[in-house]
Amino acid sequence: MSTQAMAAFAKKPIKGAGLTAPGVVILQTLFLLIIETFEYAVGKIGTITGLALIAATVAGIYLGRKGTEFVNAVNPPLAFLFATIVVLCTVGGAGLHIARLSLHIITSLAAVAPYLAISAAISWGNYLYRAKKARSREA
Repeated sequence: MSTQAMAAFAKKPIKGAGLTAPGVVILQTLFLLIIETFEYAVGKIGTITGLALIAATVAGIYLGRKGTEFVNAVNPPLAFLFATIVVLCTVGGAGLHIARLSLHIITSLAAVAPYLAISAAISWGNYLYRAKKARSREA
């Protein structure tokens, strides 16, 4: 890559320090909700939502402030669960029937499980790396 391309990539699209912890939560939740809604309208939840989960994690790392690493590691599975429940209760037609809703949630989780594991590895790896880096600066 050229130095101009690297400089353009290093420049963040938002001004200031970056997104706060609530900003990262809202970013990931709304992004997953929108993508999951579109995917469920076409078919079942799966690959596209999984890739969106990874993209939301990377976006949280890239756009978040220092100190938002833990939120970025914890939130994606919770945002996926929330988005899945909202989509299934509204667009999915499962309503609030517990048996049908729980079956759909388990099916959706099984379809997205590899992407969820990759997302967790990326976010927790980032969190542990930054924590180690901060500890080494203190010493």
